[in-house]
Formats: sequence, structure tokens, C-alpha cells
Amino acid sequence: MPGPVPKRDSERIRRNLPEVPTDTVVMVGPVEIPELGIPNAHPMIVDFYESLKRSGQSKYYEDSDWQLARMALYFANKLLNDEKPSSMMLQQVNSMLSDLLVAEGQRRRVRLEIERQTAQQNVVQMSDYFRNRLGGSA
Repeated sequence: MPGPVPKRDSERIRRNLPEVPTDTVVMVGPVEIPELGIPNAHPMIVDFYESLKRSGQSKYYEDSDWQLARMALYFANKLLNDEKPSSMMLQQVNSMLSDLLVAEGQRRRVRLEIERQTAQQNVVQMSDYFRNRLGGSA
């Protein structure tokens, strides 16, 4: 979606956007996350790949997305280890990472929001759910 980064759903006033039909392909089984596989990888690259594994958007990654991540990080690793990094390569790595929705602005453009809850918030929500379901009050 071109233009400025959209607001979060909770901040949006108008919600009369037309629904866009989506084709769905059903696959069986979980996606196996491959090892990074970059010998002598820069510590920032290793940390980034590990954070990608834990990130909310990776729930939607397919095998090809993980391979794109590995390829982008291969070139990012070369950039970090090069004495004269290439601005063209940096631009391409940034573009590849954008396709993987690694930044919040990119996720908002495709209407994907990640709400991270603490364990405490989750327990409170569960207790509220069961209290309401059983018809009791606090």
C-alpha cells in the first residue's frame, strides 16, 4: 500500500474500507525454521535471526520466507564485515527485510498488528473470561 503508514486500528475512526477477497491455500504441518547457516556470522546477524524467530509476524512465514530472510542476512553479514560497505547492497537488504515485515510501519501497511501481552495480563484476561462465563462477579 503506497502512501504514509496507516494508523493502528485502535486509532482509526473510519472503518468503512471495502473488504478485499483473499485466496487461501491450505498446507498441512508446521513450517520448520532453518538454521541461519552463515559461517562466522556477525553477532548482530545472529541476534537478528533469533529475534525474527520469536517475532509475531514470523507466525505467517512459509519456507520461502525463511529462505528470503537467510539470503537477506547473508548479504547483511557481508555488509557488516566489509571495510567499504556498498550502499546499493544496503538498499537491497533493506528492501528484502521490508518484504518480511520486520518493522511496525511495514506491518501496518498490510494491516498486521502485533499486541504483545505479559503473562500477568494473560492471567487477568483468563480469570475475567471464566468469571463472566460462570456468571459470577468479583
